[in-house]
Amino acid sequence: MVVMARLSRPERPDLVFEEEDLPYEEEIMRNQFSVKCWLRYIEFKQGAPKPRLNQLYERALKLLPCSYKLWYRYLKARRAQVKHRCVTDPAYEDVNNCHERAFVFMHKMPRLWLDYCQFLMDQGRITHTRRTFDRALRALPITQHSRIWPLYLRFLRSHPLPETAVRGYRRFLKLSPESAEEYIEYLKSSDRLDEAAQRLATVVNDERFVSKAGKSNYQLWHELCDLISQNPDKVQSLNVDAIIRGGLTRFTDQLGKLWCSLADYYIRSGHFEKARDVYEEAIRTVMTVRDFTQVFDSYAQFEESMIAAKMETASELGREEEDDVDLELRLARFEQLIGRRPLLLNSVLLRQNPHHVHEWHKRVALHQGRPREIINTYTEAVQTVDPFKATGKPHTLWVAFAKFYEDNGQLDDARIILEKATKVSFKQVDDLASVWCECGELELRHENYDQALRLLRKATALPARRAEYFDGSEPVQNRVYKSLKVWSMLADLEESLGTFQSTKAVYDRILDLRIATPQIVINYAMFLEEHKYFEESFKAYERGISLFKWPNVSDIWSTYLTKFIARYGGRKLERARDLFEQALDGCPPKYAKTLYLLYAQLEEEWGLARHAMAVYERATRAVEPAQQYDMFNIYIKRAAEIYGVTHTRGIYQKAIEVLSDEHAREMCLRFADMECKLGEIDRARAIYSFCSQICDPRTTGAFWQTWKDFEVRHGNEDTIREMLRIRRSVQATYNTQVNFMASQMLKVSGSATGTVSDLAPGQSGMDDMKLLEQRAEQLAAEAERDQPPRAQSKILFVRSDASREELAELAQQANPEEIELGGDEDEDEMDLEPNEVRLEQQSVPAAVFGSLKED
Repeated sequence: MVVMARLSRPERPDLVFEEEDLPYEEEIMRNQFSVKCWLRYIEFKQGAPKPRLNQLYERALKLLPCSYKLWYRYLKARRAQVKHRCVTDPAYEDVNNCHERAFVFMHKMPRLWLDYCQFLMDQGRITHTRRTFDRALRALPITQHSRIWPLYLRFLRSHPLPETAVRGYRRFLKLSPESAEEYIEYLKSSDRLDEAAQRLATVVNDERFVSKAGKSNYQLWHELCDLISQNPDKVQSLNVDAIIRGGLTRFTDQLGKLWCSLADYYIRSGHFEKARDVYEEAIRTVMTVRDFTQVFDSYAQFEESMIAAKMETASELGREEEDDVDLELRLARFEQLIGRRPLLLNSVLLRQNPHHVHEWHKRVALHQGRPREIINTYTEAVQTVDPFKATGKPHTLWVAFAKFYEDNGQLDDARIILEKATKVSFKQVDDLASVWCECGELELRHENYDQALRLLRKATALPARRAEYFDGSEPVQNRVYKSLKVWSMLADLEESLGTFQSTKAVYDRILDLRIATPQIVINYAMFLEEHKYFEESFKAYERGISLFKWPNVSDIWSTYLTKFIARYGGRKLERARDLFEQALDGCPPKYAKTLYLLYAQLEEEWGLARHAMAVYERATRAVEPAQQYDMFNIYIKRAAEIYGVTHTRGIYQKAIEVLSDEHAREMCLRFADMECKLGEIDRARAIYSFCSQICDPRTTGAFWQTWKDFEVRHGNEDTIREMLRIRRSVQATYNTQVNFMASQMLKVSGSATGTVSDLAPGQSGMDDMKLLEQRAEQLAAEAERDQPPRAQSKILFVRSDASREELAELAQQANPEEIELGGDEDEDEMDLEPNEVRLEQQSVPAAVFGSLKED
């Protein structure tokens, strides 16, 4: 049973409470201005009926009207109480009045304003809500407005009231001008494009504006252009033409899009001729191929759409003669546009670089068949191109211009063009020289030989002020007299059309100016030789030799010496020897071989054999190391032919000392083979023994097989044993070289690169020598497995108790010409048991039989 009691308080005689409330009531009586006490009491009464809870809140707020905590909880509880009721319920009005009472004290609290505004928005009371927002903005300090405006703007956008929203946004932008993009998007969505364009234009012109969306100024410009060009009927307050042209001067790297936007504006406005003028202006002014492509494609699409629209209109209304004429005119205009594209593109490239010679030539080619345009193009080109800024050869424009007149039979005009070209200040002397040569070629093509000579003599005449060829401070007209191109052509003309003396004077002048090349020197000498002036030709060679150094003088010396020998042979041998000695003095090893061979040939044919041998011997020291082997081969061959084979022994010895191991090995084999042919078996064996020191058995198996064959043919058991001993010794010597042995093992195992540790992956801690020994044993076992099975022969070692008859029988069964040795070369077995020794009965040395020899 709930005990109800009534407080005997004069201020509240109707106050009713339960028995459980007494502790809280007593606490409140003691601390009636304590917010904590009231909050504990309210928390305890959360499950009580709503009127009693509200009454408790009202008692607390009467005593503490400025407590934010109490008002916030109270208003939140009141809103929750009417949450699921109809918005027309009178309870909503009571809650609204409660909020209004709260703002008498809590008008500086933005959270309460936000909750109240949201509560009103849920009720759908638009005017009351808008006014409440305005009251909140007036009541709160400016620093708190940023909390109110997001909800306010959401409220404005949630209702189709654009005028109200626009006015609200305008107020908001005064507080936050950086949010202009949000306002512009709303204006676009509400179809108020004129004001949107104005706002966007303001944003674009504001250099301090920073886009919240991260858009650049150009992107904003592009949006503005699209907006005003695609909606010309809705954007009336802006000068579209002026805005887009302002963008053209501001964003020079995006001209194509801006021009297309301007033309699109006039197209949508119905001003088609104005749009066509814009397109024409664009393709005449753009500077890049990308912009030109954008504008031209848009222009072509515009013309196609105009033709399609005209054809559709004509088909609907019936074709008439006037419509046919208009359609044909449009088609002709479109065809002309397509035909002009290469020329327009060339114009773009020339606007980028008006000094590009190749593009001017391409422009002339585009005007093929139209002489007047070609002449105008050439005239413009030679006037525009600056030789010091030109890309390409600027003289080719003058030459091509003159060639055009020449092809059309106007020689006088062609001569005038070339004459003007000779006065142009070109950057390079070669350009002016080419113009002078073209002048001569023009006269030669029309058989004016004397005029050609006069022109080239004029070009090579000494100027009033001489200058060095590479002196850039002087004009090219003062330096062209040192151009080899002009002098070469003049020399050719003098040789063909002039006299001997005039030609000789030209060549002498070239040599005096020190501009000759080795080929010019050779040509001069050949010219003198053709006219039987042999000594003069030799003098020309001498002059050329004094002008050049090695290696440029190589061809002159070779030609000079060849011609001298062919002319005099052995009649002036001492002079020829002096020439060779001069040529070889300071000659690089790369070019020495040819001269030494020519020198030796001279001595062989006209001089002394010992001199020739001395020349060959010098050549082996003077040539490059890569050519020494070939030089020794020639030396040996000539020595054998002249003095005999025995004279080559010293040469072989010298070659073996000088050459690399690979070539020395070849020389040793040839040397030993020669000694064998001479019957000097001991000499040959000594050579093999010497060569074995540079032959690793693992890599030079061919050498050891050759020595083995030699011993089989010419040796005996002792010599074979000695050969095998040497082989083991050499192999042991190479085995002591760890790095060398590792490389050989890697080579055998098929690995091109690697280290010692690669032989046993995963065992980096093991000793390198131990790894190599293990690998060597493995390779030896593999080699033994790969050997074919030994042939079982009846003849092994000669037994100590064999009789002469048995030996004779065995000898008859064996081949008397050959000794076969087994492939197993194990040290122990090789010392004790040779595989097989085939004996020849009548030539077996007595020492072989040992104790079997008869007493």
